[in-house]
Amino acid sequence: MCGVFGIVGDYSPSLARSALMTLRHRGKDHCGIVEEKNLFLAHHRLSITDHHHRSHQPLAHQRLLLSFNGEIYNHKALRNTLSHFPWKTSSDAEVILAAYQRWGIGCLDHLEGMFAFALLDGHKLYLVRDRFGKKPMFYYASPKRFVFASEIKALKPFLPSVTMNDNALRSYLSFLAPTPPHTFYEGIEKLESGEYLCWEEGHFTKHSYYSIANAPRKVSTASLETLLHESIAKRLDTHVPTAALLSGGIDSAMICAIAKAQGNHLPTFTLGYEGFKGYDERPNAKATADYLGLHNTQVILSQDDFEAHLDTVLTQMDEPLNDPAALPLYLLMERIAHEGYKVVLSGEGSDELFLGYRQYFEYLDIEQASTLGHKNWLKRYFHQNFSMNREWEWYKRIFEESLLFRTSGEKFTDTQQNLLFRRTIRDNESLGFLHPYRHHFDHSIYTHPSHWYSMIDLKLFVAEHFLTKLDRMSMAHTLEARAPFLDHRFAEAVFGLPHETRLGSGGTKFLLKEIGQNYLSPEILGRKKKGFANPYMEWLIASDRLKLIQEVNNTTGLFHPKELQNYLNMGRQGKFKQHVWGLYVLSHWIKRELL
Repeated sequence: MCGVFGIVGDYSPSLARSALMTLRHRGKDHCGIVEEKNLFLAHHRLSITDHHHRSHQPLAHQRLLLSFNGEIYNHKALRNTLSHFPWKTSSDAEVILAAYQRWGIGCLDHLEGMFAFALLDGHKLYLVRDRFGKKPMFYYASPKRFVFASEIKALKPFLPSVTMNDNALRSYLSFLAPTPPHTFYEGIEKLESGEYLCWEEGHFTKHSYYSIANAPRKVSTASLETLLHESIAKRLDTHVPTAALLSGGIDSAMICAIAKAQGNHLPTFTLGYEGFKGYDERPNAKATADYLGLHNTQVILSQDDFEAHLDTVLTQMDEPLNDPAALPLYLLMERIAHEGYKVVLSGEGSDELFLGYRQYFEYLDIEQASTLGHKNWLKRYFHQNFSMNREWEWYKRIFEESLLFRTSGEKFTDTQQNLLFRRTIRDNESLGFLHPYRHHFDHSIYTHPSHWYSMIDLKLFVAEHFLTKLDRMSMAHTLEARAPFLDHRFAEAVFGLPHETRLGSGGTKFLLKEIGQNYLSPEILGRKKKGFANPYMEWLIASDRLKLIQEVNNTTGLFHPKELQNYLNMGRQGKFKQHVWGLYVLSHWIKRELL
């Protein structure tokens, strides 16, 4: 993991270096800079592969110059394929240069791993983000310069002023995080997963090079276990200290179990909450660790931890992200890094690939209501009435023949936003953010709703929400997080199966549990899914922070005070908690950046 930063065009050397230093947490092992007329390319390095100074970046070969963040897991195999190249290092970064020299930008099809990089080929600049969006890339274009970086904080100094992007606000309220290319900072944009940008002669074009919906259909589950083994083995092929997250669920347990089967007894880390046993996964995690014979470290969080670190976490995130698990994850990663680990394995992507959310099956049931022959009166009823309950919105969409599933991260519906905002929000307005993805899915070989659920969740719920959180919270402590379930070969093998096979008998994670029988006990496999729950609302109320939402709204006038108060009242009753958390995170950003 590393920090990428660069400028093409006119720049101030002092301002460029100052902006670069905001990314130091992403790589403290070395800072490299190439400084020329109309070019500033830099790199903060976290050394994982080839610690020697010969692998410091930016890395050059002839007219090529590279600043790369991530890991290329098949770099050894590519070295054999690209044997003609005059190798000078054993780094995976140099493999990117060799692959580009052979295949041009088509080299992306040959790279396996997580990556975001800037590659300069003469006067042509490429910015790239990996297939599932594990690593970030942001950019800002002005008449005088084109600036890019691994995090927004390095681009802010180049903005003439900070203005909130309305599309980011709307998509954030709808889907927990701004949808690409939007960020909360007007002018700063981000690449989406599976996309690259080409900057040449003062202009840029963007190109999509990957979609899981283009994966070929599969007919057999025979290769899944082998592919998962290969994925985990690649992510453990390192000489730096490596650990694993361990909850009480099956995803992290499977990673640890297969790693053990390969001879790697990974130390594990688990979160607990002082005074809140209902959220605590320590007993289940300890039982899993004991079953596998692994050491388990418990990290216990308190109200004092929440109050001491919340402002830091929200600032570190750069822009609003509606995920209450960010702060617990930040403190967990801090402990893992403090113990001396440089790499940690995590289970992102499993729920979306193996249909691990109960609501997937609820949506599939509700989809059947669209086949009713006489439903006009139901359409009129849902059009003329309103309920805050999400099930009401689901049936309304079915009877109005609108798109039912709009990511597992959907939070504020358009109707809820229309009541909340002091301006009109049209019904189904948020579908505009999903239209390109739905259009692509409709023209793919897949037709079953469950494949749509997985595709859009991987594209937005995982890439822009979970992986954004994972990247910022791990890299805040110079720690590399790896997600074996998001190996693209493994993911394609699961996604490409017939929907009947993925759904199985109608239970969550049917296929993964089938594989898990070879590694885990029936007790572990049969546990009820708990999620990454934590007492964020209890702590938010106890710290008296909710008043910030009203204070900011009194200044901005963004929302109707009465409706806003309704949400706050419900939040105090334990209802619509993530809605309220999202409003708090938004208010924190507005006060910090705009007021």
